[in-house]
Amino acid sequence: MLQPGDKAPEFKGTVQDGTTIRLCDYAGKKLALYFYPRDFTPGCTTQACNLQMNTDELAHAGYSIVGVSPDSVRTHERFARKFNLSFPLIADTEKIICNAYGVWGEKNSFGRVILGVKRTTFLINEEGKIAKVIGRPKLIAHAEEIIGAFVE
Repeated sequence: MLQPGDKAPEFKGTVQDGTTIRLCDYAGKKLALYFYPRDFTPGCTTQACNLQMNTDELAHAGYSIVGVSPDSVRTHERFARKFNLSFPLIADTEKIICNAYGVWGEKNSFGRVILGVKRTTFLINEEGKIAKVIGRPKLIAHAEEIIGAFVE
C-alpha cells in the first residue's frame, strides 16, 4: 500500500454523470480519494452520507472528495441520486485504480476471507503526494477525520 510522501498514482475514471475525471484535474488542490466496497451497503451509505453532510466544511478546508468502488457507472448514478451525493464516484469495474492504490485484495468480512476493496482514504496534497492514509475510516465521522488530518 502507498505511504505518506509517495506520489499519488495518476488515475482516470468515469463517474456517475458519464464524464471522465483524472488526478491531474485536482492539481493544486487537496483531494480526499476514498475507496469503498459497494454502493447501497449500510457502511458505504453511512460513509458517503457523512461526507455529503459535511461538504461545505470539507470545501472550506480546501478538500475535494472523490469516491472509488468497483460498481458500475449506472449503480453509482442511482446511489448518488438516492442520497443526493454531490461529489464524483468513479466506476472502477476493472479495479485498475484500486490495484494502483493497493486497496484490492484479501480482507476479512464477517469471519470469511474474501477478495474486495479495503476501505481506505488517501489524502493527496496540492503537489500530488499522499499526505496521509486513513485505513478503516470512522464511517459516521469520516469528514471530521479528513478535516483534522492536515491539522496534525
